[in-house]
Amino acid sequence: MEDNLLTEKFRPRAIDEFLGLDKPKKLCKRLAANPFSSAYFFIGEPGLGKTTLALALADAIPAELHHIQSQDCNLETMRQVVSTCHRVPWAGKKCHLVLVDEADRMSTAAQLYLHSILDATARPPDTIFIFTGNTTDGLLPSFMSRCMPVEFSSYGNSQDAAALLERAWKAEAPADATAPNFARIVKEATGNIRASLMRLQTELLMA
Repeated sequence: MEDNLLTEKFRPRAIDEFLGLDKPKKLCKRLAANPFSSAYFFIGEPGLGKTTLALALADAIPAELHHIQSQDCNLETMRQVVSTCHRVPWAGKKCHLVLVDEADRMSTAAQLYLHSILDATARPPDTIFIFTGNTTDGLLPSFMSRCMPVEFSSYGNSQDAAALLERAWKAEAPADATAPNFARIVKEATGNIRASLMRLQTELLMA
């Protein structure tokens, strides 16, 4: 079945396609051009593209991707992934990239294990770690001190977000449908791009 969700159809695939996020995009472009072993914590409200930008970075490098979902952020999984990162990356890949989604739910044991992994003492070679989270509450300060924070914000992207919704509407809506107020949709979604597209999807279904 074809995926008709706007969030998938209009998902950015390359770093330059993201709305706003000037500093995170600049960091990712420089890291793609010159990857090196390091760790980052992408922090911000849901729907701003933290995970998607990390995936775009993995493609841009290109890197062998190890994507750990939030429910799997435990000690056993981290040990398995780190063990894999000690091997040479797949053919055509420059390094490993470990992406841990919703890392604020990571177990304490996994955080403690990562202390030496993120330090020079036991760091796997040619490996970039990216953790994402809506908050750092519950994370050990000692773990966070080993990551470079990268803040994601919707500030200043309302005009571009409204323009994206307009493009999506023109591409998907019936010819005789009355367009909604795109700026209002973005405002009601508090700048959340994913939520804005989901609201627009509802408008399309009722058009």
